[in-house]
Amino acid sequence: MDRLDHTARAFWLKEPGEGEIRPVPLPEPGPDDVVVRTLFSGVSRGTETLVFRGGVPRSQATIMRAPFQDGEFPAPVLYGYLNVGVVEQGPDELRGRTVFCLYPHQTRYVVPATAVTVVPDDVPPARAVLAGTVETAVNALWDAGPLLGDRIAVVGAGMVGCSVAALLARFPGVRVQLVDVEPGRAEIAAALGVGFAHPDAALGDCDLVVHASATEAGLARSLELLGNEGEVIELSWYGDRPVRIPLGEAFHSRRLTIRASQVGQVAGARRARRDYADRMALALRLLADPVFDALVTGECAFTELPDVLPRLAAGEPDALCVRVRYGEP
Repeated sequence: MDRLDHTARAFWLKEPGEGEIRPVPLPEPGPDDVVVRTLFSGVSRGTETLVFRGGVPRSQATIMRAPFQDGEFPAPVLYGYLNVGVVEQGPDELRGRTVFCLYPHQTRYVVPATAVTVVPDDVPPARAVLAGTVETAVNALWDAGPLLGDRIAVVGAGMVGCSVAALLARFPGVRVQLVDVEPGRAEIAAALGVGFAHPDAALGDCDLVVHASATEAGLARSLELLGNEGEVIELSWYGDRPVRIPLGEAFHSRRLTIRASQVGQVAGARRARRDYADRMALALRLLADPVFDALVTGECAFTELPDVLPRLAAGEPDALCVRVRYGEP
């Protein structure tokens, strides 16, 4: 690489609630590495805003590390995991290819070639930033094991909840309802091909509820929507917030179940036959469907991130995925 290519710019959390763009040095790539120039990255609103406000519990700091995180929680830290770019240098079969990587918001980076996944030709790079979120949804459905004709509610119409709903819409004969307190999510539900309801009006007697609202009220409502012996798949991560679960009332008499699903491990139902690379490749293949464009509801330039993240952490604008676009470094 020439001299200019040995530096890049990255978005760092300077301290909770304040980010900045810093110059960072690039290591010399080895024979098994790739140099990637970023085209787009995505802000995972739930987890990244929790990190931005300094909400990672001390006990979970190691578990919640992103694959290429630099620094330590709460700050300063380089964090993120939705990155799409072009391989500028590396093995012949990857050079010039568009790839997805679980890398933070940075203009260029060097990683092992095994850390990137080639984006299929029928998936636009701008849509491919959703791959990490769709991968989480794939893992959740491997955990949940929905059946033909099931009655299903997805509580919480954020990035993960909408991705789960979009995949469930493909299952034959299922009743899928996206449930959220925000009425504007009805438009997104319609684009995904599923029903929509406010929590107070949601359909009950569900075989399965996927909870992704990261709220105590959402979890309680998820239990209420289950039929006898139904199951809640819990996708929410609450960080350092204590959560009360209503295990009284009908929880025992109706034999209900709450089960966690987390993307850090391949779901047990597939772990013997699938690995992380298989799961990510599947997520990218699924993104050939343009229905997922409905999940990208905002966009900003890389240089605007220090101003955008505080607004997202404060709850506005009301966006799902904010896509970050990069110019020439």
